[in-house]
Amino acid sequence: MLYVLAQIGSIDSNPAASREYAQPADVGIVLGASMWGDQPSPGLQERLELALQDYKEGKFRLFILSGGLDRADYRFTEAEGMANYLESKGVPRSAMLLENNATSTYENLKFSQEIMKEKGLKSVIIITHTYHGNRAYEIAKALGYDNPGLSVTKTRVIKPMQATVREVLAYTKWKLDHIAIAFGWK
Repeated sequence: MLYVLAQIGSIDSNPAASREYAQPADVGIVLGASMWGDQPSPGLQERLELALQDYKEGKFRLFILSGGLDRADYRFTEAEGMANYLESKGVPRSAMLLENNATSTYENLKFSQEIMKEKGLKSVIIITHTYHGNRAYEIAKALGYDNPGLSVTKTRVIKPMQATVREVLAYTKWKLDHIAIAFGWK
C-alpha cells in the first residue's frame, strides 16, 4: 500500500513529466474519463484544457482522443465527447484521431498505439492527471512505446481522497495485470 501511494505521489520525479521537446511529438493522447451525458465531466475537461494548451504551444501535431461508451444510453463515446469539446474550442477535426472502444487506461494506450502504427506515428505525449500519470507511463512502457512523454495536470474538481482511493485500486490492478502480461497470461 505504501509503495502504491508513493508511486501515485511521485509524478514530479518522473523525467517524462518535465521533459522539454526539441520538436513537436506526433500525437498527444488524451486519456478518457467519464462523460456526463453529452458533455465531458469536469475532470475530463481538465485533461482537455491541458491538451488544448499543449497543442496551441506546439507540443504535438495531432490528438488521439481515447475512450469508449460509458453507458448504453449515452449518445457519444468519451472520444466523441472530447472531439466535440475541442472542436467547440476551435480545434479542427482534421487534427483529431478518435479511438472509441477503450474502457481502461491499458486499453486507451493499447488501442491508441494501434492507431499510431496504422498512421506511421512514432512520438507521443500522454495527457492525464498527476495522480494517474505514473500508472499511464508504466503501461505505455510495458506496451513498448518509445520514450513517451507525459503532460499532467492537478485536479481541482475531483476530491483528493476519491482520486487516491480509486488510483490505489487501479494501480494495484495494473501491477497484477503487468505480471500476467509478463507471463503471457494476458
